[in-house]
Amino acid sequence: MGDRVIDELDEAESLRLISAGGIGRIAYQSRFGPAVLPVNYRWHDGAVVFRTTRHSALDEDLQTGISGGAYLVAFEIDEIDVPSRQGWSVLIQGPAHHVEGEAERAAAEQAGVQPWPAGERELFLRIVPNRVTGRRIRPA
Repeated sequence: MGDRVIDELDEAESLRLISAGGIGRIAYQSRFGPAVLPVNYRWHDGAVVFRTTRHSALDEDLQTGISGGAYLVAFEIDEIDVPSRQGWSVLIQGPAHHVEGEAERAAAEQAGVQPWPAGERELFLRIVPNRVTGRRIRPA
């Protein structure tokens, strides 16, 4: 298949790649150790927005117990073409916030996140990036 090159992407290019939304993976320290879960997300108003069930393991693991507190997480999105051995990945690192107030919830609803799993996903969470990195692997 030939040699491959890894290109580092700048923040603007990384955000362009993820702007359409889709499936990403949230990584965090759970009560039982490191956890990584796939979620449907949208990029909206400078943040990753996704939904989960209130009182779910994800909801409870991301509670700090401090009003207005945030839980630091990593969020990874990628697109991979296995047959051609190329693709890209974007890593977002920053605090995850529970969306609480009416105005903030209305703004999060505008993101249009539609979870795949059945059932009510009434809790919105936002990840506001502290750091955005990306890379692409392609033929040389």
